[in-house]
Amino acid sequence: MKQILYASVSARADGQPADVIAILEESRHNNALDGITGLLWTDGYRFLQVIEGGEEAVDACYARICADTRHRAIVTIAERTVERRAFGYWAMAHKTADALSDVHDQRVRRMMEHATEEIRAPFLELVSAREAA
Repeated sequence: MKQILYASVSARADGQPADVIAILEESRHNNALDGITGLLWTDGYRFLQVIEGGEEAVDACYARICADTRHRAIVTIAERTVERRAFGYWAMAHKTADALSDVHDQRVRRMMEHATEEIRAPFLELVSAREAA
């Protein structure tokens, strides 16, 4: 199995956030078909995502992500072989206007329970930054 952690920013030139709902729907559909699990954090402008699954499926998914014109400045943070999934189901954390920040942040912390420190640290850094603000 393979796991990739990457970060990117929205390519929208109008300063508006990306259409997160469209991204979520498309990703959930494709990832269910391909057996990919992971976690996506986004505020509509910045994206941090870990994907995991079979090597060919993850490579194909990441190639689609890199070719997606809704993203720019894509940076691979970690890429490695794993023995088991850290995310047993496809979960995409994102904050909606009606979600309380502390509820959202606790959800991200729960999802990180089985992740390695290399994967967990960037997500928890985002949560900690929001708690400090």
